[in-house]
Amino acid sequence: MSDVLAGLLAAALATNTPMAVSNLVAQETGLSISVPNPNDPVEREYQALIDKDDTTMRQIEAWTDPGGTTNEVTRLTLKQRVKAAEDDVRLAYDDFLRRHPNHARAHLAFGAFLDEIQDEDGAFEQWKKGLELDPKNPAAWDDLGNYFGHAGPITNAFIYYQKAIDLDPTQSVYYHNLAVTIYMYRQDAEQFYHLSEQDAFDKALALYREAIKRAPDDFILASDYAECFYGTNPPRWEQGLVAWQDALKSAHDDTEREGVYIHLARINWKLNRYDESQHWLDQVTNKGYAVLKNRIARNLHEAETNHPDIR
Repeated sequence: MSDVLAGLLAAALATNTPMAVSNLVAQETGLSISVPNPNDPVEREYQALIDKDDTTMRQIEAWTDPGGTTNEVTRLTLKQRVKAAEDDVRLAYDDFLRRHPNHARAHLAFGAFLDEIQDEDGAFEQWKKGLELDPKNPAAWDDLGNYFGHAGPITNAFIYYQKAIDLDPTQSVYYHNLAVTIYMYRQDAEQFYHLSEQDAFDKALALYREAIKRAPDDFILASDYAECFYGTNPPRWEQGLVAWQDALKSAHDDTEREGVYIHLARINWKLNRYDESQHWLDQVTNKGYAVLKNRIARNLHEAETNHPDIR
């Protein structure tokens, strides 16, 4: 969400003047949105339902944490406990939607919950209903794009993600989702968009850049983009080097930074820049990267042995 839009939405909730602020958002961003009134009883009930969903899923995550400590009894009953918690949330959604069947956002949220508990068909039905009730909601199009991206047809994912972008061009995730899908399903993209393989790569990479513009501090997004250059045919090492250098700027801690160093070492080795490759490799101290570091070090040593004149 852009800073302008976020500020306007915050103002709407703070002043309880959703209609006036909604009009202002449309003027400032070109988006037409409906800001819910937080004092509406149905809205309060909906927010309580969302809180219940979030709290339950966090609890389940804690129960199933591989690093957690559990005794024999809890291990034996964990599956039942998880199912009971999931059923409790499912019944809460069912109850709310029985009384408020036209609440589009509740259908979308229920779909997200069902998708998280691996009920993809149930999620699809909820997302489809949410879209039917609110066809101008970009999240509904994006959710269904995710479904088609997994279940097919892939061409539907192209269409639905693009519609989400058209409805709200400020959201990084919509560009990212379409970029990933085009990159992963290039043959489908080539046929659908009437592109060559190189043009399909270019389209996906351009969408990645649009996503990064809207989320410049998203390290996962920047890394995902940089990874793409390994898979282009042929690999685009120079562009990949720039992408990893940019990703380094958004790294949040030493673990992320040293992960980027590994990639910078690898690409410089591929570009026959052995001194630069060694420079980045020397900065990797995290034991978690030891296998990768040693592998690149062996490759680098072999390359320097076979090509001693290249530095």
